[in-house]
Amino acid sequence: MMKTNSSIFQFAIIFILILEIRIQLSEESDFLVNRSKTGLFHIPKDLSLKTTILDISQNYISELQTSDILSLSKLRILIVSHNRIQYLDISVFKFNQELEYLDLSHNELGRISCHPTVNLKHLDLSFNAFDDLPICKEFGNMSQLEFLGLSATQLQKSSMLPIAPLHIRKVLLVLGDTYGKKEDPESLQKLNTESLHIVFPTRKEFSFTLDVSVSTAVSLELSNIKCVPDGNGWSYFQNVLSKLQKNSRLSSLTLNNIETTWNFFIMLLQLVWHTSIEYFSISNVKLQGYLDFRDFDYSDTSLKALSIHQVVSNAFNLPQSYIYKIFSNMNIQNFTVFGTHMVHMVCPSQISPFLHLDFSNNLLTDIVFKNCRNLIKLETLSLQMNQLKELASIAQMTNEMKSLQQLDISQNSLRYDENEGNCSWTRSLLSLNISSNMLTDSVFRCLPPKVKVLDLHNNRIRSIPKPIMKLEDLQELNVASNSLAHFPDCGTFNRLSVLIIDSNSISNPSADFLQSCHNIRSISSGNNPFQCTCELREFVQSLGQVASKVVEGWPDSYKCDYPENYKGTLLKDFHVSQLSCNTTLLLVTIGVAVLVFTVTVTALCIYFDLPWYLRMVFQWTQTRRRARNTPLEELQRTIQFHAFISYSGHDSAWVKRELLPNLEKEELRICLHERNFIPGKSIVENIINCIEESYKSIFVLSPNFVQSEWCHYELYFAHHNLFHEGSNNLILILLEPIPQYSIPSSYHKLKNLMAQRTYLEWPKEKSKHGLFWANLRASINIKLREQAKKIDHT
Repeated sequence: MMKTNSSIFQFAIIFILILEIRIQLSEESDFLVNRSKTGLFHIPKDLSLKTTILDISQNYISELQTSDILSLSKLRILIVSHNRIQYLDISVFKFNQELEYLDLSHNELGRISCHPTVNLKHLDLSFNAFDDLPICKEFGNMSQLEFLGLSATQLQKSSMLPIAPLHIRKVLLVLGDTYGKKEDPESLQKLNTESLHIVFPTRKEFSFTLDVSVSTAVSLELSNIKCVPDGNGWSYFQNVLSKLQKNSRLSSLTLNNIETTWNFFIMLLQLVWHTSIEYFSISNVKLQGYLDFRDFDYSDTSLKALSIHQVVSNAFNLPQSYIYKIFSNMNIQNFTVFGTHMVHMVCPSQISPFLHLDFSNNLLTDIVFKNCRNLIKLETLSLQMNQLKELASIAQMTNEMKSLQQLDISQNSLRYDENEGNCSWTRSLLSLNISSNMLTDSVFRCLPPKVKVLDLHNNRIRSIPKPIMKLEDLQELNVASNSLAHFPDCGTFNRLSVLIIDSNSISNPSADFLQSCHNIRSISSGNNPFQCTCELREFVQSLGQVASKVVEGWPDSYKCDYPENYKGTLLKDFHVSQLSCNTTLLLVTIGVAVLVFTVTVTALCIYFDLPWYLRMVFQWTQTRRRARNTPLEELQRTIQFHAFISYSGHDSAWVKRELLPNLEKEELRICLHERNFIPGKSIVENIINCIEESYKSIFVLSPNFVQSEWCHYELYFAHHNLFHEGSNNLILILLEPIPQYSIPSSYHKLKNLMAQRTYLEWPKEKSKHGLFWANLRASINIKLREQAKKIDHT
């Protein structure tokens, strides 16, 4: 147990020093390497040159060499405890000028040689095998030394002389098992330290005369004190304690690992009661024997606080009421009894000066301090980890404690039944911890009216009832680890500034809470099963806006739990559009999109003259329908003409003067609208018939052509016939050049044809006319059926 306490102390020192160093070091130079418990026999060779903290404790290292740490010039903390080192030459650290913390405790060191260049803040050589104190004259140069851990089996006053000029904050002295054979009682008188911890040999009755009243010490801790009934241990220990009166500076005394009798234990309390000690702590006590009745003298004491931790008694027939009476009537301000299996505590017999009582981890029940009216000065009471069951009884207990401000009754088995009636708490209570109990929703009907800090975490609360009394002064509320599905209503807690509600069953929290609770400065609501759906969108947005200021654990503790495809996703990464969550907005958006599409299509139709094409398609369909209704004999007719000519009326002179004479002189039959259209039929139908009954369709192109609507019709139907028949029946003759800008938008088919097909261009030179006509006649020359019949008859 002594070793455990020492380890705890060492850990605290390490933590504080590391924290200080981390504040001073830049991120670039701060580098920690932990190789503890890795089975090492030597210091690793692969350490980074940036290493500032090296932990190689709990290994099998037997020696330290300069070459092991020569390259670690930035090393500040070195922990080599719990190894097998037998000899240490401090000169191995001569190149580690920044080394401040060196822990060599729990090794097998028997010898040490020093080096003047090392200037440590922390040096621990405790729990080793030294016979004499391992103090070199060079230790006197360690002006920054704050902690010194030593081991020895014999002490000499002269051994302390090298460090006498130093003012050391803490000294740990571990005395070996053979200590006491050659004891120098005055060996510590030259020590200059604020805090002294002496670990006496274990498993040995206290029989030492060492004077521990170091004049500079403010705090003294003694471990391993064994005073058996038949021995002289109590006399020796009593003599040691009596000398403490010489040091008027000493205000704190701690005794660890005590084995004695009940009578000696009470005598120990009485002895310390009349010293200058203000803070007295006793821990890990093993008591035996019986207890004699005697009066306890409470007068003339400087004691302010008494702490008793972890007491085990082998006596079964003890006058417990007598012990409780001694404890309850102590005229001190702070009293702690922790882990002693205490089953009861009586009310003080008179008005008590107690300000703070801590009876945690005992066996106290609901009747403790029942109807006690003498604790009117008590401000803080802790009864956690006991056997309390009825919350209403505890509330009634506090009713007489007129000054009570803080009450901790966590980790019990508390329940509250509304049928038990109203709870009557003291109105002075400001902080209440009733966490880790078995309380349900009804607890909100049994709370102190003026409470400011309320801890209800780890209970069985499913909801916070709305028709409850308003806790108008409540500022901090902890309801974590319950089964709440919603945030509390700020109307009930209008001054709430801190809310801890993580690890509940909140899946779809409302954003109204953050918007209505204007006083919130800290909220922790992570580790809840959030359902990442549309309902969570506003909450996530509201939370994100204040996350950097008031939200604790953001964003790592806020994750989606449902649906499955979002599970594990951080809420800050969950994004869903407002459109997909708002049905009205979605319908409006769709309506606007449809309207825009309709307007766009209509505009395009008008721009590209779609109505004209629809009319042409209708006419073509009607003509084709009539053609299908024509008798089979008519359908079997072959082509009637070699060519159908389409031209503008303005170009008729060229057609009649040039085109027709040159084609018809070769007995080519030409279809012209003025001579071949059948009266009575529509113009469109005549155009279609002529195109279908002609082998080729010739279009005389000119600026006049593109201005003629009927020419447009004829070109349109001829183009459709081209795709319908799958033949190459169009011939374009460019009579005059047509600028692209002069072609109307409705003539886009003409543009395509002129771009894709070869056309005949009318030459201005007469010498080229013969070739032009030859090419044109060759392209339309075909034997018609009537011509074939004449040949057959001849």
